[in-house]
Amino acid sequence: MSAYGLHRVVDPVGVLPQQADRLNADPVPGHDEVIVDVERLNLDAASFRQLREQHGSGEAVRAAVLAIVERRGKMHNPVTGSGGMLLGTVREAGPDSPLGLKPGDRIATLVSLTLTPLRITDSLADWDGTSEQVPCKGTAVLFGRSIAAVLPDDLPDHLALSVLDVCGAPALTDRVVRRDRASSVLVIGGGGKSGSLSLAAARRAGAERLIALVPTQKEAEALERTDLADEVVIADARDPVAVSEVVNRQVDVTIVCVDVPGCEHGAVLATKDGGTIVFFSMATSFSAAALGAEGLAADVEMIIGNGYVPGHAEFALDLIRAEPGVRELFEARERQTSAL
Repeated sequence: MSAYGLHRVVDPVGVLPQQADRLNADPVPGHDEVIVDVERLNLDAASFRQLREQHGSGEAVRAAVLAIVERRGKMHNPVTGSGGMLLGTVREAGPDSPLGLKPGDRIATLVSLTLTPLRITDSLADWDGTSEQVPCKGTAVLFGRSIAAVLPDDLPDHLALSVLDVCGAPALTDRVVRRDRASSVLVIGGGGKSGSLSLAAARRAGAERLIALVPTQKEAEALERTDLADEVVIADARDPVAVSEVVNRQVDVTIVCVDVPGCEHGAVLATKDGGTIVFFSMATSFSAAALGAEGLAADVEMIIGNGYVPGHAEFALDLIRAEPGVRELFEARERQTSAL
């Protein structure tokens, strides 16, 4: 039995679970596995946007998610290659599980649904297909090398889940800003979940000029009511010239947190030679980023945000507790989603 979940791969044999086309989601734990009774999925933003744009109605989106999970044994969007994470209660832990979880613990998984064996048992009857958070009943399997966080008592479940879904972004922002001693930081998609947390993390790490780029006046006004950014600018992140013009002076570090493709070149143009770009978006084309930087003769370091930094969960939860502006944006997003 493999701590990486190789024994759960059905097809093709020999690859890791994230690469697999299909997983075995049988809810019987191996010696180092944990079985979770699932209460809620949190689809990642890029995946949910793609499903909504392709299928339109909530009912069709729900059917699409069910079909993916039934066929693949995991929530792995075949178009975006992304999934999300989940909330649930530990049912059973194998005797050799290193995760420190016990039956009854309410947890959020900090590994992608694209590699988590998942079985849905209620046909998503309580989900209308119009929000990223998906109430459901089912089971999931965590491996010996998985990561999970016990849910905090002082935050509502839906809020904690939203924060933990993107907790890698602020932790990596903190690391890069401190490492580079960056004085100026641009967050593309600064009004979103990972974007607002990254703004707060950059401020905490010592950045003196914080710029948030958003696509609409409505998002700009929401951000301007907080103290998260020194400048809020509006542009289509897919238009590199427009991005460069509104940012004006190039920055030391750019964090890309958008859920749409085509934003790579704007990030390159906005970043100084010798600067750093962190792509924390599953919509990123890494070939476009690399070749675009080469074609622009841009001497920038580009980092793939992989979602894991040691201590990332508690770091993000501390930000949501300590920064009223971040919590305000998260709760406003929740109200807007509920109203749809």
